[in-house]
Amino acid sequence: MQLNGAEIVIECLKEQGVDTVFGYPGGAILNVYDELYKHRDEIRHILTSHEQGASHAADGYARSTGKVGVCFATSGPGATNIVTGLATANMDSVPVVAITCNVGVSLLGKDSFQEVYTEGISFPITKHSFAVRKVENLADNLRDAFRIAKSGRPGPVLVDVPKDITAQKCEFVSKAAEAARTKNLYTQDQIKEAAALVNNARKPLVYYGGGVVSADASEILYDLVHKANLPSCHTIMSSGVLSYSDPLNIG
Repeated sequence: MQLNGAEIVIECLKEQGVDTVFGYPGGAILNVYDELYKHRDEIRHILTSHEQGASHAADGYARSTGKVGVCFATSGPGATNIVTGLATANMDSVPVVAITCNVGVSLLGKDSFQEVYTEGISFPITKHSFAVRKVENLADNLRDAFRIAKSGRPGPVLVDVPKDITAQKCEFVSKAAEAARTKNLYTQDQIKEAAALVNNARKPLVYYGGGVVSADASEILYDLVHKANLPSCHTIMSSGVLSYSDPLNIG
């Protein structure tokens, strides 16, 4: 079926099971907001007072639900305002997809009103950034964004969509959401080798971080340190995994 770019954005969000979006509207992203309003019974939009609040809210939503958090922002200052939230998600390995809209393709790189190089700005603080230049690529870019955000070590991904692409039409075929790509990082032999190193160490110490929490591995870590009588210390993101009164928790 023929859909315009704004319709494709919403249909892709529905494919991914998105039920909540945080954002603040502006001129460049209005076509997407108009389409989002038509699907307000399927996707709830939470209006924040500032785009930075939208990216932080998406980050918090992802942490608390285990889903990919989604935020919207418009061009220029709208897109730059979400940077802090994306940096936070990147540092703490939280899956977030940020969808920003920019000036039309023909106006890019010409210092147009509220134009910034969103892809370049976000590149150091995201797992990946997409700059859509053809409406035919929009759906695949959005699907890839969600897959990348939740695969391997999770993190934020940005998709920047020029305003004219949200109005252009192309053929759209719905697809089921692709599962996160995971792989077994270590072989049994490597695990045995690591166990031998611990067993033979004179003064072993476990240093763990927030990945233990996000992987729901707190009980496994607890069992490991108590079975092997291993003193441990932790980062702020993993505070509480071991009780502060636990004799093996050195802080």
